Amino acid sequence: MSACKTLVRTSLSSITSTLRTNRPTVSLLHSPSLRFSPPPPNQALWLAPCNVPLRPYASISSEAAAADFTDESHSEDSTLEPPENPTQDTVEELLRKKNDVARLMKMERRHESAHQTGGRWFPYLDKFSCGEGAFLNSGEVLEAVDPYIMDVRKEKFRKVVKNRSYGVCLVVEGLGDFGNVSAAFRSADALGFQSVHVLDLVSDIETSHVSMGAVKWLDIEIWNSTAECFEVLKSRGYQIATTHLGTNVVSIYDMNWCCPTAIVVGNENRGISDEALALSDLHCSIPMDGMVDSFNVSVAAGLLMHHAVCDRTSRLGSHGDLTSEESQILLAEFSLRHSKSSISIAREYVKRKASLLPSKN
Repeated sequence: MSACKTLVRTSLSSITSTLRTNRPTVSLLHSPSLRFSPPPPNQALWLAPCNVPLRPYASISSEAAAADFTDESHSEDSTLEPPENPTQDTVEELLRKKNDVARLMKMERRHESAHQTGGRWFPYLDKFSCGEGAFLNSGEVLEAVDPYIMDVRKEKFRKVVKNRSYGVCLVVEGLGDFGNVSAAFRSADALGFQSVHVLDLVSDIETSHVSMGAVKWLDIEIWNSTAECFEVLKSRGYQIATTHLGTNVVSIYDMNWCCPTAIVVGNENRGISDEALALSDLHCSIPMDGMVDSFNVSVAAGLLMHHAVCDRTSRLGSHGDLTSEESQILLAEFSLRHSKSSISIAREYVKRKASLLPSKN
């Protein structure tokens, strides 16, 4: 009997060992193919592979399934905001490819020759091209994508647009670290600046693993020529204010930031180029009372923009200054940038709209 028990235990141990050997090892903490999704209220925790539609382990009604389609956390096909890959050098890739940056902007843009003389600069037309000669205005864009964006996200867009302005823009010249570029852009987005410009990136700029983040929501323009950049900015009504530590500088506290202004910050070591200093309208500085005589460039950019917002708010009542029409256009722009899916949705909307029109025959 004892020998029989020993044989049974040995057999079971052998089977268990075999199963363990043949079973693939999965680490829930480190597996790249699995992720946890926070459970919706009153629902159980879901575990689903990345980029695969999430489904609760229960049957649902058709109404719930329809509502499921508008939930951003469910699938890449139904969501209007697929998860970003945090390991991509998104900022680096964008800034090295001028055409990629331009493609971030979806609504049709004004031609430089068609800007408002003596008026405020606003870059967009109330027009989105869907291809094949078809266009949507901002109201139609919002109508098309509205069912596919969660209410909390739409409210976030409205809040951000309300505080956006093109009255002051940021220009970064000759920066040598993508970390500084990204930090400056992050501050611009956080403080309500929509327009940023990249001028003369150095060829050996330091690589930094920075995901898109704020860059996705900004209007970025890349320039290879200081003269061309400044000429265009001046034609849009901006005065060029370069940060400088020399003589004949104006304190940022003595400037009227309600005047359309392009703030220029320069290379981490060399500062602003001689060409930029010569072509600018004024030189400004941040008063300093310590032993050091300069800030980190991204910190300086953040301080400049923050003071501009405070000054504009005290004089105008708010930093954001878009008209209702401009706000709607920028809201449509954000909705189109929300995801790659939003472009397809807008195009399908055009097709459905065309199918409902009476035939000319």
